[in-house]
Amino acid sequence: MVVRSKAPLRLGLAGGGTDLSPYCDEYGGYVLNATISLYAYCTIEPLDNGRVIFEAVDRGERFESQAEAAFSLDDSLSLHKGVYNRIIKEFNNNIPLSFKMTTYSDAPAGSGLGSSSTMVVSIIKAFVEWLSLPLGEYDIARLAFEIEREEVGIIGGAQDQYAATFGGFNFMEFYSDKRVIVNPLRIKNWIIDELESSFILYFTDITRNASIIEEEKKNAIEKNQIALDAMQSIKYDAIMMKEALLKGDIIKLAKILENTWESKKRMASSISNYEINMLFDLAIKNGAYSGKLSGAGGGGFMFFIVDPTKKLQLVHILNNQRGKVINFHFVKDGSRGWRV
Repeated sequence: MVVRSKAPLRLGLAGGGTDLSPYCDEYGGYVLNATISLYAYCTIEPLDNGRVIFEAVDRGERFESQAEAAFSLDDSLSLHKGVYNRIIKEFNNNIPLSFKMTTYSDAPAGSGLGSSSTMVVSIIKAFVEWLSLPLGEYDIARLAFEIEREEVGIIGGAQDQYAATFGGFNFMEFYSDKRVIVNPLRIKNWIIDELESSFILYFTDITRNASIIEEEKKNAIEKNQIALDAMQSIKYDAIMMKEALLKGDIIKLAKILENTWESKKRMASSISNYEINMLFDLAIKNGAYSGKLSGAGGGGFMFFIVDPTKKLQLVHILNNQRGKVINFHFVKDGSRGWRV
């Protein structure tokens, strides 16, 4: 028997950062996001030799050891180990399991598409399928958040875990005590078609450490009124964008996206840089209404909204830059697991 799973990556459309503590604890956070046809994958192959193997083939990393009840969370595949430790402790009576786990993602870590959190969800989903664990969507998402943010200690919010688990277009609410409400949005098919015709997803090939940026934003909010005001603006942009999305008003959605990108840049100096600004200027000059970086900022993926009649021209121009345009579709399903 082989167990496989996959979970979709997401585009952060509006409200990103308001899901980060302590902001959401005090003010409440609103996030609008949508999952896309890029995934994090996990395969579990049970073994009978008492060994545990973790292999992240896209990162060229491998860990092998005698099966234990818990592994040290060092820098090598700490997310894989963190999920294993929690599953063994909470669901297997501290009894070690022997298996080989193979993972890979359609997007690299630090992409701005929630790839690390999505991988955690995918790994948990594989264990849920293998061990027949009684966990629903909220359970999986919260477990993924606790493992990544609290146990492994990677700074960030909670939208990525919930997006990967639930899938689709969602308006999410974040409050104190890790309380999250996921509101699925029923987007008409013609609106999704128009969005896909109007969106360009571009990988900048600029890497960054999202945790460092999130820490800078967190500190800025606590000490800087300008940063706090920017975050408040980002939060309410999520509400306005939700309304524009449900109505299919792409021009208004693009305008809100422009506003939220300007607010986001006021959060921390590391969110944008000369090269990113140059790419935005190039896109706007060649037909884009607006755009923003997805995720914490500083690099990774950016997306633009463009007149569909000018899309191909802009794609050619962007592909002549350092990065590349990635084709995608919006997807409605969240994480899935199956047996072979």
